[in-house]
Amino acid sequence: MPELPEVEVTRRGVSPHLLGQKVTEVVLRRSGLRWPFPADLPDLLRGQVIASIGRRGKYLLITFPHGTVLIHLGMSGHLRVLPFNTPPGKHDHIDIVVGSQLLRMNDPRRFGAVLWHPMSDGDVENHLLLRNLGVEPLEEKFDAALLYRQTRQRHSAIKQVLLAGDIVVGVGNIYASESLFKARINPKSAANRISLARYKLLAESIRETLAAAIVQGGSSLRDFVAVNGQSGYFQQTYFVYDRTDKPCKICGTTIRQIKQGQRSTFYCVTCQK
Repeated sequence: MPELPEVEVTRRGVSPHLLGQKVTEVVLRRSGLRWPFPADLPDLLRGQVIASIGRRGKYLLITFPHGTVLIHLGMSGHLRVLPFNTPPGKHDHIDIVVGSQLLRMNDPRRFGAVLWHPMSDGDVENHLLLRNLGVEPLEEKFDAALLYRQTRQRHSAIKQVLLAGDIVVGVGNIYASESLFKARINPKSAANRISLARYKLLAESIRETLAAAIVQGGSSLRDFVAVNGQSGYFQQTYFVYDRTDKPCKICGTTIRQIKQGQRSTFYCVTCQK
């Protein structure tokens, strides 16, 4: 599943092609993906100018003067900017045409989403899917004090708390495992037992890990490709994720894999005590 770095890479990739451009057509090739497409989306967007392109967690936000399109890439989706006359493929479900180019969403597993939030419903942050999200990990208000304060009553394992998304958003499975390793924190540690000093290390590690992944184009997940059709290469620098039974790059101990909440967790028992 594309995580925060992959969505941010997508946002940065599409922005130069879409920002300030007028939508000339919207093509819907099916009724919806995870949820139905707004049936009137072509009429809503035709002739409208794209005012901004943002991101909230794993949601891409394409804002117009009268509302915002929310796009989630689901398990296997990706966006490409292509010449407007490019023939669609089997899993190309929606095109937003701007001048001589189009923004095309491809989603083989169809777990993605394209939704509409009208300005009349208030700020897009009030949308049902966004209103309960935690702080953005790359913003200043995300720090050790926040993590410490919000976890005093959280007895769950710190890995699960990070994935929940209600304290900090967008730290998915890959980057949670890598950040916990970088901070030398065992993923099974109860969140309320971690000290402020260790949360300082974790907050710094999360920011550094996500920033590095964005610079490197994200990870080459099974289905993810960037706007230009290339895959990221952050996976080449993984310390623990998907390295089961391989030696730790720091101490040589065999990397272990466990299940936490149906998700795989990778860690070093020596470095992460």
